[in-house]
Amino acid sequence: MTKFAEEFQQVSEEKAFDMDHRRIINFNIGRYTTAVNRGLSKLANLDASKKKGHVIKWKVMENLDKYLLEFESNFQKKGGKVIWANDKEEAQEEILQIIRRANAKTVIKSKSMTTEEIHINEFLEANQIDSLESDLGEFIVQLLGQKPYHIVTPAMHLSKEDIAKLFHERFDTPADATPEMLTAKARVLLREKYTTADVGITGANFLLADVGSVAVTENEGNARLSTTFPRIQITIAGMEKVIPSLNDLDLFWPMLSTHGTGQNLTVYNTILGGPRQEGETDGPEEMYVILLDNGRTNLLAQKEQRQGLYCIRCGACLNACPIYKNIGGHTYETTYSGPIGSIITPHLSGMEEFKHLSFASSLCGKCSEVCPVKIDIHKMLLLNRRDSVSSGLSPKVEVIGWKGWKMAMLKRRWVDLLGGKVKNMMLNTFFKKSWGKHRELPEVAPKSFSKQWKEGKRNLDEL
Repeated sequence: MTKFAEEFQQVSEEKAFDMDHRRIINFNIGRYTTAVNRGLSKLANLDASKKKGHVIKWKVMENLDKYLLEFESNFQKKGGKVIWANDKEEAQEEILQIIRRANAKTVIKSKSMTTEEIHINEFLEANQIDSLESDLGEFIVQLLGQKPYHIVTPAMHLSKEDIAKLFHERFDTPADATPEMLTAKARVLLREKYTTADVGITGANFLLADVGSVAVTENEGNARLSTTFPRIQITIAGMEKVIPSLNDLDLFWPMLSTHGTGQNLTVYNTILGGPRQEGETDGPEEMYVILLDNGRTNLLAQKEQRQGLYCIRCGACLNACPIYKNIGGHTYETTYSGPIGSIITPHLSGMEEFKHLSFASSLCGKCSEVCPVKIDIHKMLLLNRRDSVSSGLSPKVEVIGWKGWKMAMLKRRWVDLLGGKVKNMMLNTFFKKSWGKHRELPEVAPKSFSKQWKEGKRNLDEL
């Protein structure tokens, strides 16, 4: 068992029985679920929209090289620069070179899971560059020294009392401050940073191939501020974020917002088309887009599983997942948690280290049901399990155990060979620990159904 798998089991058990954690996460997800259901009810033909989104993303993944080159060409025509990064180390070094060439010392960031993927805050800090998160949720978890808990809502695991206590300790706000007071304080703290930062860094919800632009959707306006004041702007985007046309936003923006937060449309929707042009008053002097691979081509090479790259990062599968709602986001020890993280992380970060995530599922299928682009998530989980076994990554004890089980299941006499007492003894000897100390093992009947059936039939014949 790998280090990641051992830690996952240990933390999962702790979180599953942490009643305060469960209360907070279920309360917050419950509010999202109510809002999302209300938002989805307003869509005229939800299933048709999902199918259309699936087809568009399929078209992109089958022709990814074409669309990426089209985006690059059109973006460069507007004065922007595109950098291709094979992995997180290359992306980090490219960002550091841009910052050093400009003699920059401060960075303001908007919310971006891709920057979390390459650990940019820690990297910049190690190189004596201040990097501040401007999204309120990201700002809160940065203050705590934590990673985002959820794709859409980074601080979902915290109650308003937890945040009030944090701000009281760090900024001397009242211990019983309301959410409005805390938001106002954060606005005061961050406002100066926007105007003084040398570099702004954002992610991208979508890359528009036909117009060579970056589409960003948000609710707080921090991405707009992060791209307006700093003289250099860097966008870090996964290769899969490209879509064919500006017109496709007519579908993807509402589907993303409705499935993520229940809104018809998020408050701020911005299209960034390169650095400031002649006659324009706002925008950066230089704009870069870093196209990140970091294992995505490994997933793209899997014909059956590449639809994991269709994800638009709405977080709906996390909110629906019974496993996520019990063990929480930090337990996964990955950038992308929940069902979508469980299917893509083994390909992005290594099957051997992260195959356990694909087994940590009830396969209820709720994740596939709620996905706005119809990713067959629970099937992908099964395919990952298959691949981990066929790659020889299963422990020898498990391989031998399944061979024995298969042999017994194929022949009735092998099943009936051992009585109920022996079977119960074997269960308590070999499965007590893996079943879990908080559960009771099922008790095997003294006689199998087959034996009972034969005895009952014999007794009827004798009558």
